[in-house]
Amino acid sequence: MTSAITRFASALAGLAVVLLLWEATVRVMGFPPVTLPTPSAVLKELFTEPGWYFDHTMYTLGTTLGGFVLAVVVGILLAVLIVSSPFFEHTFYPIIVAMNSVPKVAIAPLFVIWLGTGAEPKIAIGFLISVFAIIVDTVLGLRSVPQDVRDLGRVLKGTQLKVFMKIRFPIALPHIFSGMKVAVGLALVGAIVGEFVSSQKGLGYVILAAQGMFDTVRVFAAVAILALLGIGTFGLINAAERLLIPWHVSNDPK
Repeated sequence: MTSAITRFASALAGLAVVLLLWEATVRVMGFPPVTLPTPSAVLKELFTEPGWYFDHTMYTLGTTLGGFVLAVVVGILLAVLIVSSPFFEHTFYPIIVAMNSVPKVAIAPLFVIWLGTGAEPKIAIGFLISVFAIIVDTVLGLRSVPQDVRDLGRVLKGTQLKVFMKIRFPIALPHIFSGMKVAVGLALVGAIVGEFVSSQKGLGYVILAAQGMFDTVRVFAAVAILALLGIGTFGLINAAERLLIPWHVSNDPK
């Protein structure tokens, strides 16, 4: 607990130093607000219309979590199929890899055509961008079970389901959480990409509208909120990891 508080305090101190240097540099160099606003101007902008920013933030957070949760569920199921079925691995895994190599920005307009202009295309794009990280890490985790542990499961005559639930899945959990930490940030990127393509709400819409009016302060305000969302969602997954697999080396307080 003490080490966590120390790390948090150190992070806040580092952030404060960066913001102070930023503020001083802008004021000394005389940059115009349209080029680079001061942190104090960005903070003032956020407190000017907190309710308005909150609504857009909740919309973006909702689409991000929708894409992320869908990616976790589908990604784990696909990974189990890939590990369990050589036919599925040789047939569909290359297709999944090929789909991941296609720039999602290029196909984002198709989702608007297929799913409309609501939250659905943003969720779909967030899912597509983030699901591959879940698949790859889960496959790695399920295949990282030591051979002697597998042999022990066979000796004890455990069913495939019991071996999976009591041995393979718990051992794969650290890898799954690692993929989730990457995927949640990618899901946020996907939600913003979807809002750039077609939206009347969300932080991506705020950035796009502010850009058209050369309102750099508002752009920075939206970006600051996005950074906080990224840190917050990553922190929640990290906390869940510490709660569910406290035995793993990644949770060593050192």
